[in-house]
Amino acid sequence: MRILSVHNRYQIRGGEDESRQAEENLLREKGHTVEVYEEHNDRIAQMSSLNVASRTIWSRESHDIVKQRLRKETHDIIHVQNFFPLISPSIYYAAKSEGVPVVQTLRNYRLLCPNALFFRDGQVCEDCLGKFLPIPGIVHSCYRENRAATTAVASMITAHRALGTWMKMVDVYIALTEFARQKFISAGFPSEKIVVKPNFIHPDPGVGTGNGGYALFVGRLSVEKGLDTLLTAWEKLGGKIPLKIVGDGPLADKVKQAVTELPRVEWLGRKPMSEVHYLMGEAKFLIFPSKWYETFGRVAVEAFAKGTPVIAANIGAIAEVVDSGRTGLHFQPGDAKDLASKVEWALTNPQKIAQMRQEARKEFETKYTAETNYLRLMEIYQKVKSKK
Repeated sequence: MRILSVHNRYQIRGGEDESRQAEENLLREKGHTVEVYEEHNDRIAQMSSLNVASRTIWSRESHDIVKQRLRKETHDIIHVQNFFPLISPSIYYAAKSEGVPVVQTLRNYRLLCPNALFFRDGQVCEDCLGKFLPIPGIVHSCYRENRAATTAVASMITAHRALGTWMKMVDVYIALTEFARQKFISAGFPSEKIVVKPNFIHPDPGVGTGNGGYALFVGRLSVEKGLDTLLTAWEKLGGKIPLKIVGDGPLADKVKQAVTELPRVEWLGRKPMSEVHYLMGEAKFLIFPSKWYETFGRVAVEAFAKGTPVIAANIGAIAEVVDSGRTGLHFQPGDAKDLASKVEWALTNPQKIAQMRQEARKEFETKYTAETNYLRLMEIYQKVKSKK
């Protein structure tokens, strides 16, 4: 099978980039031909704001590139991972004009919400959910705190709603969890076109010992990831267990300050994936304090692969991924006191945590291996091809 994978890369590599790369590599390992059309957000610095805005709505360049690629070689599928902001939905039309089915992975909520997070002013916001024109997002400058930029994103969403792009030009959408699938259905997307296929971890990093004696956070240092909740909880815990923080982001200065003020908190910055996996395997548990509707929670599944349970906020897709009492624990999102109490429970129930380690690894082996994911992806591709 020949697949054209389309992706707009972020300036800071994150879970979406990792998952997309893993999927392409797996397909190649299985003998498929995967070609890539890619844009990088570093290019934005060389463009005018007007040019970026117009490309966000309709990129003639991307349309023509994809059309030429599809004409040059026969492709079975075009799989779009992320088209925002430089590639645009114009590529769907290029694919349709050449008779190539389109699969779109829903790695965030961009088609429903200008900032793609359903998150504003430190809390969940669904003001734009289901609205033909996402005016609240414009009013509140939700994308990059810039009203003009938000207007461009809102225009893209609305223009393609009006054109019927989301309904007619995509053959199958892949949601990463049932929670995310239901959000798109509630916004009016056809349920029969949205299937669920989670991300996966490959190669298998192997089980850790859990003997490191510390808790671990891995992720972007930002408000929606719940850094304030995490640090406040550790203040309440008073150094009962060390906390290692891996990652970088806009709240880096706040984390630096916390390291100087809170006992047994260590910031390690960004680390290569091999080191991250080692740290996960040795941790007693991973903390996942997000405040927004995560579409998946790759970090949690990486922890499962290492046999490490996850203490997660009971919100969005991560609440679906972590089975409280079996593969980890839930706490109320944004509630530092509740998080601290769950950590204390974990510290005083080592036998149950040991059992959770076994269950976490079993969860990975059942749902999140490359082989399981590959079979599901082929099922989706074959279904799309049969409707061509």
